[in-house]
Amino acid sequence: MGRPKIPRKSTAIDMTAMCDVAFLLLSFFILTTKFKPAEAIAVSTPSSVASKVAPDKDVVLVTIDPTGKVFLSMGDDKRDLAKKEALADAIMKTKGITFDKQKFAKAHFWGCSFSQLPSYLSIPEENRKGNALAGIPADSTKGGNEFAEWMTFIKTVYMGDKMNLLLKGDNAAKYPAFKSVIDAFKKNDLMKFQMVTNPESIPTGTELWRKSIKGEKRDD
Repeated sequence: MGRPKIPRKSTAIDMTAMCDVAFLLLSFFILTTKFKPAEAIAVSTPSSVASKVAPDKDVVLVTIDPTGKVFLSMGDDKRDLAKKEALADAIMKTKGITFDKQKFAKAHFWGCSFSQLPSYLSIPEENRKGNALAGIPADSTKGGNEFAEWMTFIKTVYMGDKMNLLLKGDNAAKYPAFKSVIDAFKKNDLMKFQMVTNPESIPTGTELWRKSIKGEKRDD
């Protein structure tokens, strides 16, 4: 007697639970993701073949826009906020001016003279655009290099702690603007800093390219 044939049924997997989990995760990431806001200071950095990644902690960033205006910024974590508040105290005590220390610490960047800080901080954050600001005076021939004083205050605030000094200059900025910033660094014995550039591939056939092929260590 032959064996009865059992009809075969295709395998069915209920994907409802998995879809629910996927949509829950997607909703979570959408709601918690912080998108990078548009930069208030438009800068087009020059290209380079440097492979070293700029640090993202204990950073003091100096930015030079296309017209040569100088801006200064620090990080936004708890340690940075504490240093910003200490910087505000030092400026108010030394310069004899008064401004909102909390607004100063929460500012993403500074771009004015010391005397203009109270009015600068009264401007809503979203309206602080580099092209509408005067920048920090950095030309010794035009009222003094206040930027050098800013760096003196910052150096004092970071005394005993590591400071990663970065310089980000626009490709169209003129040499005098860079010289004024470098002079301020030298005046404060800040001889070590990194340039922020736009990375590109190493040109084929160059000495640097041959070293990378051989796996030799680069000095950026």
